[in-house]
Amino acid sequence: MRRFGEPRDLTDTYTRRPGAYAILIRDGQILLTFQQSPEPEFQLPGGGIDPGETAIPALHREVYEETGWKISTPQKIGTYKRFCYMPDYDIHAEKICSIYIARPTQRVGPPTEDGHFAFWLPLAEAPALLANSGDRFFLDRVLRRI
Repeated sequence: MRRFGEPRDLTDTYTRRPGAYAILIRDGQILLTFQQSPEPEFQLPGGGIDPGETAIPALHREVYEETGWKISTPQKIGTYKRFCYMPDYDIHAEKICSIYIARPTQRVGPPTEDGHFAFWLPLAEAPALLANSGDRFFLDRVLRRI
């Protein structure tokens, strides 16, 4: 499994946090979420898999919460690990990020998650905007194929 980021302090306890994230491309653009805080940043839509939940339902839920869009036909393209601090939860996390490519099918409404905004952006601009290197790596892999 590819790894991005290093634990900052080996004395910290890192909580394993699995998550599912989507690359959503349509008409030469990509749908990204912009999270206002704790740091303003563009991200692939997605997030944590809740206890008792599996990756695909979590992916559908998180994409909807962060973008207001429904998706179909998710296909897993890879997984990576990254270490980070999650201030919303006050934990150091060992995130296990499963990346999917999926088809955005319908905008239902605005994002339901506070502080998130959905943006359609040109594909060529997206890699430089993404906040983390793992997301950039997988988006670059997809872009090389299209």
